[in-house]
Parts: sequence; C-alpha cells; structure tokens
Amino acid sequence: MDYNKFLTTTSIKRRNNFTRLSAAEFVDASIMQAKPTLISMGGGLPNPQTFPLLDASLKLSDGTTIEVDAKSMKIALQYLGSKGLPPLIDFVNEIQYKVHNPPTYRAVDHPGQMETILTCGSQDGLCKVIESMVAENDSILVEHPAYPGTLAIVKPLTSNIIPVDSDNDGLNPSSLRQALSRWSPSEARKLGSGAPKCLYVVPNGGNPTGTGLTIERKKEIYKISQEYDLIILEDDPYFYLQFTKPYVPSFLSMDLDGRVVRCDSFSTLISSGMRLGFVTGPRPLLERLGLHMQCSVVHASGIAQMILLKVLEKWGLDGFLRHAENTAEFYKTKRDQCLAAMENHLSGLAQWSLPSGGMFVWIKLNVEDTYKLITIKTREKDVLFVPGNIFMLDSTKPCSYIRASYSKCTEEQMNTAFSRLAEVLREGEPQKM
Repeated sequence: MDYNKFLTTTSIKRRNNFTRLSAAEFVDASIMQAKPTLISMGGGLPNPQTFPLLDASLKLSDGTTIEVDAKSMKIALQYLGSKGLPPLIDFVNEIQYKVHNPPTYRAVDHPGQMETILTCGSQDGLCKVIESMVAENDSILVEHPAYPGTLAIVKPLTSNIIPVDSDNDGLNPSSLRQALSRWSPSEARKLGSGAPKCLYVVPNGGNPTGTGLTIERKKEIYKISQEYDLIILEDDPYFYLQFTKPYVPSFLSMDLDGRVVRCDSFSTLISSGMRLGFVTGPRPLLERLGLHMQCSVVHASGIAQMILLKVLEKWGLDGFLRHAENTAEFYKTKRDQCLAAMENHLSGLAQWSLPSGGMFVWIKLNVEDTYKLITIKTREKDVLFVPGNIFMLDSTKPCSYIRASYSKCTEEQMNTAFSRLAEVLREGEPQKM
C-alpha cells in the first residue's frame, strides 16, 4: 500500500524532534544497561532530586495493593518517549496479540507492520489520526448517526463528510456502497478523484445507538474497503463491553493489508480520568501519530502509565480479561434494568433498539423533534437525556431520537427518569374528545 496517499501535507512534513529522541534514549533502561558508561548531556530533563514524590501505595477494589517503588516513581515522573512506557507498550501488544491476533503483528516484511502508541485517551489518538489524513478538500466516510466527539474533530477539517447509515446491526454495507457509487473502484484509487480515503466506524456498543456490527458485515465492509482502497478507522472503546461471547472479531483481526487503524481505550475498564488509550495500526501511519505526539502532548501521563502498568502486572493478561468480562456483565445488568424500565413506562410512546454492548440505548419518541422537549421540558422535571440531533451531521434538522445512558443510574433512578419522560410525552399528546 502507498501510505503517503492517505496523509495530509502537514502530516508528511512532520519531522523527528531530536531533543525528544534524546529524552527517549535517556529513560530507556535497556540503552542505559547496554552502555553503563554513557553520560547524557543531551536531553533537557529536570533533575529528579527536585521532584517531591518518592513512592506510592495504591489499594485496589478487591483489597489488594500495588506498590510504586522509588525506582518506578523516578521513571514515572520523568519525560518518556512519545510512544509510551516500553513495558506498558509490550503488555498492550500482548493484549492485541491474544485478543485480536492481527496478521501484521511482528510481520517484519509487511509494509504495514503493526505498531502501537499510547495516547492521552483514545479520543486524543483518534483526533491526531484523523488530522493526519483529512484536509480541507478531502472526503471522509462517517458512520451515521455519529459520535459527537468525532464530528467535532472532522467538521473543522473538511465539509466533505459523507454519512453512511447504520441500523440494528451497525454500519450498513449497502449504504457504504451507495455512498461510494459515484466513483468506480479504479477511479477512487486515483489521487485527485475526490473519493474518500478513510471510513470511520464504531463497531461495538455504538455511540449513540448501542448496536454492534456482525462478523458478516465486517467482512463485507473490509472487502469494500479493499476495493476502494480505504483506511478503516476502527474506534472501539466498547469492544470489551460486548454482551455476548465470544467477542465479534475486530477489523484489526482480519487486516491482511494493513489498512486498519484501531483506537482502544482504558477509560471504560480501568479509569476515564487516567486519560489513557492506545492506537494500533500500520507503522507508516503510526509514525505520523508519533511525530504529532512529539510536538503536542509529548507523551501520555507518566504517572498514569506507571500505575496502569503496575495494575496490569498485578493481574496478568488473564486477570485483565477476567476484569473485562466482569465489567461487561455489570453493564449488561444495567442494560437489562434499563430495558425493563422503558418497557414499563414508554410502551406505546417510543421504540428502541436492543443494545448489544456499551452504555447507551437509542430511543425513537413519538414526536417529530426531541430538541426542545429534552432540553427544556424534561429538564424542568429534573431528568436529563441527549437529543438525537446532536449525533446528526446536520443538527438543525428535526430528529425524533434521544440517547439514554444506563451506565451510572440505579434501577430505581432509571424507572423514575423514564416515568418523568413519559409524563412529558403524555402532556404533549392531543386531548381526546
């Protein structure tokens, strides 16, 4: 694959920051051990003697503790390489190999050999990846309705956003083919054709729909992407929150070509406040992400990375996967409580899809537009939802949908919330004579 064709001029122009490379060498223990006589006067690193933190002890929810000793804390408090803490990257790669077994993993002769970079949450990685591939006159295919965070990234970059409809089984391949039908596959591969270079999709626990792609649809979408030479942006923070097992295989797991850039998150499993995620994809594209990291955030929080590493080392890979399964089961229970509450209060007033994962349910109310109803009337009854137009490419058009999140509410709170929503809907119904 010619990866340069997918990159913007700005991204191609980025170059390594020599001082960042020096800093990475200084904190790389393998280099220091290999050259114990090495004296570094290259990196602009603060003297750790001035750092007030020495060590830390953290208690996990199961009652066990993890220790961040003085040696580990010294590393965590100093600048790191932009890709992240090496042993944490190794652990993440082990996760990707165990769970997804990407064809490009350690494929040294493959032009799109797999690379991983730790980011300040998956949103940060997604933003930088999109900015590396989408410029003002470029087109991008976006699953629709769409995650507002993605729309916030894409809309300032280009006006050529092509929506691809999704339904109860996720992004619809027929809609994807229809969106691409103005170009032939051969035309789409030519520079300057105006054809999109990438497809953005949330394959599991879609935000806002809660739906997930079937394996059959993923295979068809990947085939279409091969035909039209698309990069698939697999934004998958809810992969581990699938409510049925085994997991539906990821796009990364079937990526023979090196055309998938996958964004994962620790927010839904470990902590959203740690702001740690990771991007996996072909090395030529991930190198551009690394260069962007060098000139922006420098690297994800060293303390957060070290704490996460200690937790993962405590659990081991099997322990991490058990935690993921327990978390999914927790949210499945929440979903079932939410569905029961909706059935109890909204029957005849709304329709909804069955969430296959994640934390959201997409509800169609028997009204033409939900914006004022949700932003004014339900707020007056002390209940919050998100109006559906927020997730639409054209947010000015009327939308009958709302998004509800069942992640934090108790069963009692869900029943109260939907009872209040039902009151608002009934108040707006025409009076029978």
